[in-house]
Amino acid sequence: MGLSVREYARRRGVSHTAVRKAVQTGRIPQEPDGTIDPAKADAAWDARTDPARKMPSAPVPTAAIAPPLAAPGPKPTASPPPPAPSGATFAQARTMHEVAKAQKARLQVDRLKEEVVDRARASALVFKLARQERDAWITWPARVAAQMALEAGIDAHTMQTLLETYVRDHLGELAALEPNFR
Repeated sequence: MGLSVREYARRRGVSHTAVRKAVQTGRIPQEPDGTIDPAKADAAWDARTDPARKMPSAPVPTAAIAPPLAAPGPKPTASPPPPAPSGATFAQARTMHEVAKAQKARLQVDRLKEEVVDRARASALVFKLARQERDAWITWPARVAAQMALEAGIDAHTMQTLLETYVRDHLGELAALEPNFR
């Protein structure tokens, strides 16, 4: 048999609405009969509360609190507080949050120093450069075919057709390559 919400609130030194809110949000466990086991609740409350926001409170003397009635025999060992609903304690969640903020701030500083490149902008630039190179190769046979044909002693149209065929085949092979980012 545990304590009532109001009794636990008095023992903890907080308002009963704070205890009700903690129960509703899953911050502290409640027994099936609606009472609160002070040992479990204290452990869960401490594990899931921001240490910076804790208010110093006067400890409640243990003599003022009546011990719960228990059957004689071996005492059960205290179990660890149940895990937080998200699977992490408040301190762990706070640490993860602070690390993420620090990483974001470092990235913003790197952007200001122009040490970081915007991925979308870089991809667009690479695409534009590759397109310009492809277009230059596609127009190359028409520019040089007549001169090459004259030097080789063959028909200019035949030379241009052959060059265009081989250039397009080669560009098709290049387009099929997968980039290796290692």
